[in-house]
Amino acid sequence: MGIVNLTPDSFSDGGLHAGAEAGLAHALRLAAEGADILDIGGESTRPGAAPVSAADEMARVLPVIEALGHQAPGLRLSIDTMKPAVVEAAVQAGAWMWNDVTALAADGAPGTAARLGCAVCLMHMKGEPRTMQDAPAYDDVAAEVEAFLLARAEAAMRAGVAREKIWLDPGIGFGKTVAHNLDLIRALPRLGSHGFPILFGASRKRFIGALDGDAPADARLGGSIAAALAAARAGADIVRVHDVRETVQALTVQAAISAS
Repeated sequence: MGIVNLTPDSFSDGGLHAGAEAGLAHALRLAAEGADILDIGGESTRPGAAPVSAADEMARVLPVIEALGHQAPGLRLSIDTMKPAVVEAAVQAGAWMWNDVTALAADGAPGTAARLGCAVCLMHMKGEPRTMQDAPAYDDVAAEVEAFLLARAEAAMRAGVAREKIWLDPGIGFGKTVAHNLDLIRALPRLGSHGFPILFGASRKRFIGALDGDAPADARLGGSIAAALAAARAGADIVRVHDVRETVQALTVQAAISAS
């Protein structure tokens, strides 16, 4: 899954692909590099991010989704949003998945997902983007994230979302310390044991920099690939990344070694 940030303030590439023309060009480049899915977002969820109105978010994402439907038919698209109104418009424009960092917490979100019939990724986040990294604490991070995601999956199914449409994401970096993130990566097989496919995203995240002398976001490629490979070995079904070509190559080599 290639990341297409159509925002001026994302943590790793804010502003680089803002605007329909730049965003579309970036999306097509990621598809050419081997992305099977593109995750398109119009609101940053980095720590401290300010909220964006539904109208502004739709103005950012819909032109790109619609253009990709014409220029890259058959490519699966995901809409990265917390808002039911945005996902409704995005699915009508051609999006396949709702990638929701709040796990369908908004009013009416489970019912909207059920009615649209789209795939849904439920992610764990402790708190909300503006405050999630303010001293997050858990007694047992793996058990608490697992319990939360299973409860949200049950809530989605009660609202009418088909079980086979539901994906789970442990939310690396969303209200977690470095130790929490590492524990969750180790616990991916446990999360995957419930039969829901797993989406994993650690690309360029802060914990990678923290393990390497506070390396900035644009200097975290090696750690991002290491995390993606570990997640794939642990059973993750989708890895969400900024650097598609390099990650595809690393996964291809890992698969070849495993097969030999």
